[in-house]
Amino acid sequence: MNKDTIEGQWKQLSGKAKAAWGDLTDDELTRTKGDAQQLAGLIQERYGRTREEAEREVRDFFDNNR
Repeated sequence: MNKDTIEGQWKQLSGKAKAAWGDLTDDELTRTKGDAQQLAGLIQERYGRTREEAEREVRDFFDNNR
């Protein structure tokens, strides 16, 4: 999924992201605007994942929610 598509559909996808990563707040998800790098950074920080693990989770999330 390309960056423009993700950002355009982020309002719909943010609900699914909230279900996937419940510890992230609505404000945090809104601020990312679908930016995969920002989302991975939040997941890394909140869940104690490595950068690679967080990036993989985000990539898998976007791939599964096309």
